[in-house]
Amino acid sequence: MNPLAEDGLPRARVPGAFDTEAAFYDRLVGANPGYHDHLRLSARRLGLTGDGAGLRVLDAGCGTGASTAALLHVLPEAEIIAFDGSAAMLAQARRKEWPPNVRFVHSTIENLGRSGITGPFDAVLAAYLIRNLAEPDIQLGTLRALLRPGAPIAVHEYSVADSRRARIVWNCVCATIIIPLGKVITGDATLYRHLRRSVLRFEGISALTARVAAAGFTALRCATVPGWQRGIVHTVVGIRPGEIP
Repeated sequence: MNPLAEDGLPRARVPGAFDTEAAFYDRLVGANPGYHDHLRLSARRLGLTGDGAGLRVLDAGCGTGASTAALLHVLPEAEIIAFDGSAAMLAQARRKEWPPNVRFVHSTIENLGRSGITGPFDAVLAAYLIRNLAEPDIQLGTLRALLRPGAPIAVHEYSVADSRRARIVWNCVCATIIIPLGKVITGDATLYRHLRRSVLRFEGISALTARVAAAGFTALRCATVPGWQRGIVHTVVGIRPGEIP
């Protein structure tokens, strides 16, 4: 895969771009109707029952903790380990109040073992992560290896390539709201231009589902979200095959 992000930003520099915008990130996503509800929806789509007591859940690419909060809302008693490659985004996450069953780790997927994150986990949530990975097939395989047999992954991601309507809506919202708002709030729209272009050039949901399957997950399910992001944001759920102990 080309190591350059779709707007010419090297993928190795994507965490740095998030570092730059970390202080403003929550304010921007908070202006997006449904953003937090959709993350909670994907957390529920993991299919875990109860309050999560006794379960270990991995939040892959947690950013400022929105996906962590979604997992905590759905599974309040689970042990949640959240990691991200952006130190500044994690700093924002850590400033919030969390119960003792939540832990944040600064790490990339490649360095999880050296960062002290080892399996098995009972579930993984990867929100807005796959699109920004240089080697998503390898890194999905790494996440699969951390799951116990029979455990689910939920990939929560933008994907508009399969829908003309979704592309039109995404372009309009980015051009009239996301990029101008990002420029006004942060003074630099680089990350938000990257967001627009990376989503437009990212694979369709059918190809993403096939990618998750090729990484070794089975029983694939895919669903979109309600609201203006219907057909734009999706959840792909898969299971690590094998007998449940």
